[in-house]
Amino acid sequence: MDDYLSDKEQVERLRQWWRENGWFLIGGVALGGLAIFGYNQYFAYKDRQGEGAAALYALVKSEVDDGDTTEAETRFAALREEFPHHAYTHQAALLLASGEVVTAPDAAAEKLKFTMENSEDAELAMVARLRLARVLAYRDRQQEALALLNVAEPGQFAGRIAEIKGDIHAARGETDAARTAYLEAMVAPGAELLDRGFLQMKLSDLPGSAPAAAAPSASPDAGANPAAAPAEAAQTAPAKPAEGA
Repeated sequence: MDDYLSDKEQVERLRQWWRENGWFLIGGVALGGLAIFGYNQYFAYKDRQGEGAAALYALVKSEVDDGDTTEAETRFAALREEFPHHAYTHQAALLLASGEVVTAPDAAAEKLKFTMENSEDAELAMVARLRLARVLAYRDRQQEALALLNVAEPGQFAGRIAEIKGDIHAARGETDAARTAYLEAMVAPGAELLDRGFLQMKLSDLPGSAPAAAAPSASPDAGANPAAAPAEAAQTAPAKPAEGA
């Protein structure tokens, strides 16, 4: 009898707990279901966005390859309006800007600035920053370009930034600053990604720099008694810069 009453009490307690907490349990389950549904919907939306942006980017690239820059610009405008923060939009901006550096530098600068300021990809944004600095320098806006290159933590881009700074200082006739920047580029993080031969050539071409190669002068005395003349190591001429460097 006691066991029966004990079971009955337990059932009653369970019913009382359900009356007091059942709605919270149902609400929690419902919220969990909504969260899962929302999570799936979000990624489905991202997938649809990715597909749409990829399709428009493919059209932009196709038009660029065909030389139809007008149509490519139209496609890019649609891409930029519909997917302003998507990576494909920023890739398209870099693609179009690369062909406008000489023919339409202001348009190239605008696209590069757009990518630099809006890309969530830190490396892509840095690439846009470096290209923008070169465009500004090309447009005789060297001070703006140098300011743009003052990056607190450039990481593996430090070498490339130093090289571009050297190019700008050299163009301004600031030989010492250019030499310092080039030497920094040779040892900065990411230096292994640079064309070291081309960098050495630019360093050697600065006014007041030692010749890139020097042959030891021959003298009759040295010829008669080679042991009397100190041996000199011949310097290796800088390598020819890579195509498109």
